[in-house]
Amino acid sequence: MELQRKRALLHETLCSLESVLVAYSGGTDSAFLAYAAHQALGDRMLAVIADSESLPRKELADALAFTTLHAIPTEILRTAELQRPDYIRNDAQRCFHCKDELFTRMEAQRAALGFRYLAYGMNVDDGGEFRPGQQAAKLHHAVAPLVTAELRKEEIRRLARAAGLALADKPASACLASRIEYGRPVTAENLLQVEKAEAALHAMGFPRVRVRHHGELARIEIAREDLERALTLTTFDAVTAALRGLGFTYVTLDLQGYRSGSMNAVLPVAALLAAR
Repeated sequence: MELQRKRALLHETLCSLESVLVAYSGGTDSAFLAYAAHQALGDRMLAVIADSESLPRKELADALAFTTLHAIPTEILRTAELQRPDYIRNDAQRCFHCKDELFTRMEAQRAALGFRYLAYGMNVDDGGEFRPGQQAAKLHHAVAPLVTAELRKEEIRRLARAAGLALADKPASACLASRIEYGRPVTAENLLQVEKAEAALHAMGFPRVRVRHHGELARIEIAREDLERALTLTTFDAVTAALRGLGFTYVTLDLQGYRSGSMNAVLPVAALLAAR
């Protein structure tokens, strides 16, 4: 009953917006928000997916397949964060500059198309994490309907399952720039290097992986449930050959396994607090 109350509150919140552009990434949260907004507002909503070198081609294809399947109005918006020196510098505020680029362009689109609001897929659990992009959302007055509806991540997944949405259990998938060590400039070349490296590992049967880019060194994180299967000389040789072929000199396996946001562990406390 509590979950249904929150679902009803989300519908009510979306209806009150009258018209909205939804920042859509293809992840579970933004996809469910786009789905719910379409149910509430019909053609008075538009899902906007930002396309740049930091978005893997498979993620873009999957995101578009989802909105096509559910007849959700969608537009691809080409963003240019790689033309921003503050983004390229890749310090602790990189995500702010990325989202500032997105919301600046969405705001211009909102005004041109006559929509009233921008919305994005922040949920209640996100408030306790290191997410500089939330500051950009505040700057551009983007609303967070999932937060207004008091929805947590697992509740969103449950609602998505109940609605029969195939991506209800999709793992989190941050942009490719999150794989580049802080302080190393973000370039189209190293983003493509990471994308191809992760695609190679997926092809070897490891669905949940991160390839962390440390210059000549690739640090691989594999989901802990798959780590034992990865620990064979045959796999080591195949992974090493694939990643050296992409330009890495050294290839190493992180024994802690896959975990979201592992790059943030090296940030000083002051940087983490400043982004909240």
